[in-house]
Amino acid sequence: MISKLFLAVIFSFPVALSAADESKLNTAPIDVQDAVSLQRGAKYFVNYCLSCHAASNMSYMRLQDLGLSEQQIKDYLLFTGDKVATQMQVAMAPKDAREWFGVPPPDLSVIARSRSPDWLFTYLRGFYRDDSSPSGWNNVVFQNVAMPHVLYELQGVQRINKDERGNARLVIEKPGQLTQVQYDQLVADLVSYLVWMAEPIKGARIRTGIVVVFFLAALAILVYFLKREYWKDVH
Repeated sequence: MISKLFLAVIFSFPVALSAADESKLNTAPIDVQDAVSLQRGAKYFVNYCLSCHAASNMSYMRLQDLGLSEQQIKDYLLFTGDKVATQMQVAMAPKDAREWFGVPPPDLSVIARSRSPDWLFTYLRGFYRDDSSPSGWNNVVFQNVAMPHVLYELQGVQRINKDERGNARLVIEKPGQLTQVQYDQLVADLVSYLVWMAEPIKGARIRTGIVVVFFLAALAILVYFLKREYWKDVH
């Protein structure tokens, strides 16, 4: 209960802008060890991101590492015609993407490593209405971004308001389907999945490294006593 209350307080803070219009990155409350959160994040990625952004380094089969069965992947995460063994490719042609958005949407396989979890968390919470933008949207951490706000129905419509001191702050102009806390939890799940997808074997690699370090430490002790035994009669 205390942890949920803490998250609710953290999530309740809107994305703030400094007087110089530079966004302050919010700390991403992610947990790549939470399999349920990662499963939700995978669902959000497939439903909202994969229509434009590919993840060519990630196979659907790898999602079994999150505790999903092959049948669950087929039933809930695969598009028609895709197979579990295939990579997460996007159907949209690069030529069409360039015509619609001006630039092809980037592959998101390692976006969490090229950016950062905090940047992604703030970015996905930082869209606001901008009538001067071709898409009608802008973002506090990526000015003049070509990407529209695909999650606006869930988050709602934000605009930038400035107080008498000139400080800018994002405010909800039109509420979405989710509360702010619910939307922030969705974004946290999605960012957690993006972090996991960028290096899905990281957990296993760390565990293997710890085992190797302990093995080498034990081996060093054995070698030390072997050396003493071997050289005890040598003067």
